[in-house]
Amino acid sequence: MPKACLVITAITVENRPVSEVARSYGVARSWIYTLLARYRAEGDAAFEPRSRRPETSPKAISPQASN
Repeated sequence: MPKACLVITAITVENRPVSEVARSYGVARSWIYTLLARYRAEGDAAFEPRSRRPETSPKAISPQASN
């Protein structure tokens, strides 16, 4: 079971405080709040891996300039 799922279960099912869960799993409270917001908005889809690729690359060379 992924760590994110364990963290959400500890908070939503076991009603443990966020700071206690953060300490016991070694994660930041801010990450837990982000994860909780995703879980409330998306449900179980919040546990799927997310792309780390940036949406834009401002310093990228345009296709016209590379030809």
